[in-house]
Amino acid sequence: MLCARFGFGQMEVAEDIASETFLTAVQTWPLNGLPPHPVAWLYHVAKNKARNYLQREAVFRGTIVPALRGSEAGPDDNEIDLSPANIEDSQLRMMFAICHPSIAAEAQIGLSLRILCGFGIEEIADAFLTSKETIGKRLYRAKEKLREGKADIGLMNAAAVEERLPAVLTTIYLLFTEGYYSMPRDGVASAEPSAAKGMRSELCHEAMRLGRMLIDYPLTDQPAVSALLALMCFHASRLDARVDQHGELVLYADQDISRWNAGLISEGVYYLRRSASGPVLTKYHLEANIAYWNCVKEDNVEKWENILQLYNHLLQLEYSPVAALNRTYAVARTLGKAAALEQAERLKLTGNPYYWALLGELYTGIDNRRARECYQEAVSLAKSEAERVALVKKIDGLWNGV
Repeated sequence: MLCARFGFGQMEVAEDIASETFLTAVQTWPLNGLPPHPVAWLYHVAKNKARNYLQREAVFRGTIVPALRGSEAGPDDNEIDLSPANIEDSQLRMMFAICHPSIAAEAQIGLSLRILCGFGIEEIADAFLTSKETIGKRLYRAKEKLREGKADIGLMNAAAVEERLPAVLTTIYLLFTEGYYSMPRDGVASAEPSAAKGMRSELCHEAMRLGRMLIDYPLTDQPAVSALLALMCFHASRLDARVDQHGELVLYADQDISRWNAGLISEGVYYLRRSASGPVLTKYHLEANIAYWNCVKEDNVEKWENILQLYNHLLQLEYSPVAALNRTYAVARTLGKAAALEQAERLKLTGNPYYWALLGELYTGIDNRRARECYQEAVSLAKSEAERVALVKKIDGLWNGV
């Protein structure tokens, strides 16, 4: 809302004011209690912080003041409409404004994650498998492009939607993935149950909310959006089953299927059917179908053969090392571990902890000594304590098999 009010030229100021506003709330609400109208309170504080900043800066004296003096508008005309409908509309327009064609695709996604979704630089760097310095430079250049191009958070048209929707979908997809796979940082305690369980489920639900927002807007209600929303629903249906009562990870094969969310699975099926209405097949369609089969409770040959064929199609459409790695598990379930090992080791993803964890799984029962070595390599690369605990349990279980 602040960017919409002051423009992209003051983007950093808007970020700082928003952060300081929420920080003020965190500091004062526990002491004074929740205000009667929290949204109005937040806006009032943000407005005061913005006014104080602008009064100290040349941009206020050289741009804002002359504009206000030349206007006949009354004081109420400068207020921001904070109705739920306008907030959603502003978020939707912000998504598409950030995905400006003058900005490289990776920078569009990074900037969306930073400005719209509140990601930290480190989290964005993890998502792109690169350094914080690289992301910092990328975001700086992207912001400069928006300033130079005088990008406007204005109304969208069909051409802009067609051009920018893929980047918007990628942003939402990464947001969901960050929430689904993130674990508590080492040495960081949290009072939030979701974080204690090793999952930031609120990020997953935020991504799903943004997806539903696209569905509700006629220009963006497209088959690919439905496919992505179906994919997220299927994955989110298994969030609770991915951790046990101690907050430790539970692998797919060991999950309690009674803890899968039937309502989200049904919602996923609904959007999956909606996604079949168009002539274009995207990676989201294929991944949503894979996720659907992973929600089928019967563990039979048909299930894994379907998953394997979907992965084959996905790799032909858009190759990714992660998809290739996941495919090898389906190979193991259909053709056996030996065939899967041959294909997995060709990938040589030696810097990926999941690569070594999969090799450990595939070597188990064939060469338990080698399986232990692979799991130990995965432990050394694991990014969280929760992952390490799960892997160490695997290693401990192998000692009896050697």
